[in-house]
Amino acid sequence: MLSNQTKMKLINWWPPMLGTGISLKNVSKDFRTFEVVMKLRWYNRNLVGIHYGGSLYSMCDPWYMFILMANLGSEYKVMDKGASIRYVKPGKGTLRCTFYISEDKIREIKEEIDQIGKNDYTFLCEVTNEEGEVVTEVEKIVYVRKKDFDFEKFETMNRGK
Repeated sequence: MLSNQTKMKLINWWPPMLGTGISLKNVSKDFRTFEVVMKLRWYNRNLVGIHYGGSLYSMCDPWYMFILMANLGSEYKVMDKGASIRYVKPGKGTLRCTFYISEDKIREIKEEIDQIGKNDYTFLCEVTNEEGEVVTEVEKIVYVRKKDFDFEKFETMNRGK
């Protein structure tokens, strides 16, 4: 089985990243920070010559899920659940986004999931241009649960609420 470090080195060759020109530039050793860039190319621009919206979303898609998977451990199930995207200004040139979850927040999530079994967590990422201006905001919802979560027990407990 591949290590997390090896998987991250290979991710730039994953078709959704390769096909949109998205590149993972840096991953912190603790897997809590990911830095991603996307250059404007002929194959990722739209009809008016700016970054295609689908590519902008793809740029923000898996990273918070990856951070939580790497930091929570194998006894937790982590999945992307939803997202919304807001275009602030036209995306031109090279765009960047940094994804980060603090050690305290990860600990808080772990403690909460250990108590209640499952929950959704919302993270905001901002894609910026070369001048540091926000061009796109993406709100990501990530679902986390214990792998041994008892759905029947949860449903029974919550019927009266």
